[in-house]
Amino acid sequence: MPNPTWLTNHLLIAMPALQDPNFHRSVTYICQHNEQGAMGLVINRSSELRFEDVLRQMHIVPQTEGLDDILVLLGGPVQPERGFVLHRNLQVASEDRAWDSSFRINAELSVTTSRDVLETMAASRPEGRALLALGYAGWDAGQLERELMDNAWLTAEVHDHAILFDAPLEARWHQAAALVGVDINRIAPLVGHA
Repeated sequence: MPNPTWLTNHLLIAMPALQDPNFHRSVTYICQHNEQGAMGLVINRSSELRFEDVLRQMHIVPQTEGLDDILVLLGGPVQPERGFVLHRNLQVASEDRAWDSSFRINAELSVTTSRDVLETMAASRPEGRALLALGYAGWDAGQLERELMDNAWLTAEVHDHAILFDAPLEARWHQAAALVGVDINRIAPLVGHA
């Protein structure tokens, strides 16, 4: 029986007191959370790279215009040289073939790490929504649960993908907190346990 506290498809919203430079004022989308740990992508930190820069580094020639609006984010401190495409409804050229390396988060979202997703995105402007994250955030078994007990994070389930793909990066921390009715500016920077 699945644990009801698993946070797959939730946002982790950094509390103001969280000073770790990797996560200060961050919003992390949790792609997978189970008894072995958690994996997520920070969705509000832009990299200095554009999508076409990443394609060029991988020797993929773009065959369409308008790819620069695909975000390239700093997804987290683990494996920052590796790319993770978070996407909704992207299709491979052949409907009967899956991506080479992909994990389905839920019925609508997947995260893919294989080159074929980038080749498809470069060949034709994708109809679905996508962002590219370099690196990821990871937690060992029980680590995220301890951080939650230490009040490092707020959590919010994702019902609307607009915060993942459409919201301005600089607004995502405040908008994510607002999903659970919190004005993050009004939270005291120091928290404790009663």
